[in-house]
Amino acid sequence: MDKPYARGLMWFRRDLRADDNAALYHALRNCREVLCVFVLDKDILDPLPREDRRVEFIRESLVALDADLRKLAGRAGAGLVVRHASAVAEIPRLAHALQAQAVFANHDYEPSAIERDAQVFGKLAEEGVVLQTYKDQVVFEREEVLTQTGKPYAVFTPYKKAWLAKVNEFYLRPYPVEKYADGLATRPGDWQQDVPGLKDIGFKTSNLAELPIPTGSAGGRELFEDFFDRIDRYDETRDFPAVKGPSYLSVHLRFGTVSIRKLAGTAWQLTAQGSRGAATWLSELVWRDFYFQILANFPHVATPGPKGLAHSFRPEYDKIHWEQGKHADAMFKAWCEGRTGYPLVDAAMAQINQSGYMHNRLRMVVASFLCKDLGLDWRRGEAYFAEKLNDFDLSANNGGWQWASSSGCDAQPWFRIFNPVSQSERFDAEGKFIRKYLPQLAGLSDSVIHAPWKASPVELEAAGVRLGDNYPRPVVDHAVARERTLARYAVVKSGKTPEKQAPEK
Repeated sequence: MDKPYARGLMWFRRDLRADDNAALYHALRNCREVLCVFVLDKDILDPLPREDRRVEFIRESLVALDADLRKLAGRAGAGLVVRHASAVAEIPRLAHALQAQAVFANHDYEPSAIERDAQVFGKLAEEGVVLQTYKDQVVFEREEVLTQTGKPYAVFTPYKKAWLAKVNEFYLRPYPVEKYADGLATRPGDWQQDVPGLKDIGFKTSNLAELPIPTGSAGGRELFEDFFDRIDRYDETRDFPAVKGPSYLSVHLRFGTVSIRKLAGTAWQLTAQGSRGAATWLSELVWRDFYFQILANFPHVATPGPKGLAHSFRPEYDKIHWEQGKHADAMFKAWCEGRTGYPLVDAAMAQINQSGYMHNRLRMVVASFLCKDLGLDWRRGEAYFAEKLNDFDLSANNGGWQWASSSGCDAQPWFRIFNPVSQSERFDAEGKFIRKYLPQLAGLSDSVIHAPWKASPVELEAAGVRLGDNYPRPVVDHAVARERTLARYAVVKSGKTPEKQAPEK
């Protein structure tokens, strides 16, 4: 095949793998030789705390990607050119310095990334260089799945039905990068440098190495192979935080060290064979696509309004009056630090603070608690998760928080309010998760560990628990908070009688 470009650049971003990579495949198909680059973007990194597990995950995954590219090319001189700079300026500079006629990359759907890519596109065009981008993060993007009237879906269940009706082997087929790997070029001598260390880019080592989070494509494969042996029971185990139920692949999906086509394709095939666990997991992957298309088709959900806050998907929910002032700030701090007095909530916050991970069931519980027990704006929680989560993804994070606060598309009903004690008794019945993250409560019996304030003085003394000292009393009474929330939300539901609605158990 005659290739239109003598040399191209493959610009890696959220796709840190050499195999089944759409943009890399198209670069190799269209260029006689391809140089691979990654920019540690100062515009993204500079605002972050100097110790960030995500930056360390990226750095370690870049080392792995560099090795994978050299192995794929069969030449030690091949590999990855890594720069620490502003991508808007650096990509055009690299294209000029390396004499590339085209730059290839995969789509990035977040507003700041779209703006970045538009600027890069313009700067490259001024130099006569083209920027070509491809779908890689999702199975279906933007307007690929629409209603019969040609509009984007705003409700998940019909979206999922349409998604499943459309998907087939074509959409899940991997890109055969290896077939064209001889096009991977040797880096010019001055460009054959190792991936910068954390210190080189102004960051410190985090506790990533102490956590069960393997990095790079090999790490993604390891986790997926482990999950494959458990996937048939996913529907039974996924809601229990003390059980090894999830895939733990979310951070790998976030940074593209695994292929969504491989994951969805495997789940799709197993679903066809009758696996209920695989069907449930595939539904979770469809949720991921759903939130990506929500962000693309309803950008107001992440667009700052007059007060600098993102809009609710349902505009009427922006009328809600959230708690403000010093007391609200104190409640938010207690939530962040896991000092609410509700063990399941506090254990979940300890988990995210210590590891950057939180079990999905617990994400719903703590989000509901923030919005509907403490009466705090969901955007405060969204921002905290954005700072802490290893797998932070704008679309899913925004969608999840709007779901929990009932302000989003297809959200839980506004009158459904998770009871943190009932949730604890149901999903951590033996208190194993609580005891792991709140060892000061370990001596309490299974019957009272979910609500220590209900324990007798004798039980508390025997367990070494001193309420108000080594473990806080509840910062709010759930029953009272529930009534306040029903009144708070009634402002956008005039004519309703929320007091008659059944609470969430």
